[in-house]
Amino acid sequence: MKKICNKVLFINYGGIGDEILFLPTIEGFKKLYPNSKITLCLEPRAKGVKGLTNIIDDIITVDIKAYGIKKYINILKLIFKTWFMGFDTVISSGKSPFVSFILFLTGIKTKVGYKTKTSKLLNFEVPLNEDTYAGNMYFDLIKPFGDVSFQLPKINFDENFELPFKFDENNFILIHPGVSLMSVNKGIFKCPDTNFWTQTIKNLLQRGENVVIAGGPDDKETITAICSDSEIKNNENFYSMFNKTKNLFELTSLMNKAKTIICCDSAPFHIAAALKKEIYVLFGPTNENKLVYKADNIKVITKNIQCRPCLWHKRLTNCENSDCIKFQPHDLLNCMK
Repeated sequence: MKKICNKVLFINYGGIGDEILFLPTIEGFKKLYPNSKITLCLEPRAKGVKGLTNIIDDIITVDIKAYGIKKYINILKLIFKTWFMGFDTVISSGKSPFVSFILFLTGIKTKVGYKTKTSKLLNFEVPLNEDTYAGNMYFDLIKPFGDVSFQLPKINFDENFELPFKFDENNFILIHPGVSLMSVNKGIFKCPDTNFWTQTIKNLLQRGENVVIAGGPDDKETITAICSDSEIKNNENFYSMFNKTKNLFELTSLMNKAKTIICCDSAPFHIAAALKKEIYVLFGPTNENKLVYKADNIKVITKNIQCRPCLWHKRLTNCENSDCIKFQPHDLLNCMK
């Protein structure tokens, strides 16, 4: 007998990249229950993901990163809110035993989460496989509801997005050199230094490539330094889109027009993967085997260092040396056609 899933709450905390990795789970569920109403609970910093998909009817934002007692007040507010929203199903990621306890307190009839010490409080306990691609790890959460195959998410973009520069569609390389400022403030560095990007762009321009650089406020310091180089800023084949995309939807629309995207392990990488663009992605301390969907259009560049990857399973911040992000332009350029 098929389960009743008319109004469903999905919970997944993290940045934009995490939410894009989570989208196939929601899409797969929607295939099984096409008439269900979907609400996604996420962090405020990731709410822009709603503009990239048509399958999320509503969002609830919870500042799970708040300090001290405020974090727990925010969680209590979420629990109280669920009491009055009529959800019949809740599906949550998160490996903390606290997750099952929160889901139990919502009183929602059907509760699904990963197997932990407290997951007996749930209707369905899903084994947590952290040794696989994160998209598949999340996708396991909907296995109790039926058989559906994993696919990368469908991402919304504006097909008629007007490029504010002379380069034609599919005739420029888009470079996004940054990651979130929150990561940097936590001591997590996943990108090479400014000199790498400056020299790489110079080399690409010398090859006759059209190069566009993009980024938002978090990338101001890096992009300002790159664009201050006279060889770059005075080159007619270079254009800066820094702070010229108003939101995530416009950035995605710009990315869709590029022939190639160069970036680090970041949200733009996961967007590019969903767009099925040709991608060259630099991975430092994080594990590409868990974060990269295996496809011919995605080329991963890493340093051959025995201690990497280390972030999350061995360390919570970079080590002092961070040799894994000390890329040289030839590390990337030799991989490009």
